[in-house]
Amino acid sequence: MKKTVMAALLAVSSMSLLSACDQQQSEESLNKLKAFFNAVKPDNLLLKNLQPGVTTEAQIRDQMGEPETERAFTDGSKRLEYPRGPAGTTTYMVDLDANGRFVSATQVLTAENFAKVRPGMTMDEVRRLLGKPTEIAEYRLKKERVWSWHWLEDGVNQDAMFNAHFGPDGIVTTTSRSESIRGGQR
Repeated sequence: MKKTVMAALLAVSSMSLLSACDQQQSEESLNKLKAFFNAVKPDNLLLKNLQPGVTTEAQIRDQMGEPETERAFTDGSKRLEYPRGPAGTTTYMVDLDANGRFVSATQVLTAENFAKVRPGMTMDEVRRLLGKPTEIAEYRLKKERVWSWHWLEDGVNQDAMFNAHFGPDGIVTTTSRSESIRGGQR
């Protein structure tokens, strides 16, 4: 009798553990699926119904997913970075006030922002302005690192790459433009 009870308890414990593992795997799978959907979600759905002063950070993360980076400022405000796709042509910076409420969403891969990149800027300054680069190339013989962003030069359909060239000290030495071949791959 004791063996039967022990076997039953062991079976129930095993089923509980398996159920917990299945639930954890299901949650992980659901989170991965949600992250994938957010990565390919059209911009109009990504930014839909964001209301300044109303939408919370939690609502933004639920709708847009986890940001690539998050920067907190001394006044308590935050900036969340959302690059779109591995060779996407948009990166959104989402600003939150000190209370964690939505202020604005700005597409930063623009001619105006690229024009702000000047020799003497640090890698961090460029990253804060433009977000995560599409590509990073190392040229050891030239002692140069080049960050490139895929963007729509005419705002609609003319793919191009904006390039920031950094010296060994991590400081911008020059910028350039290059053609984009097949959606950002060069």
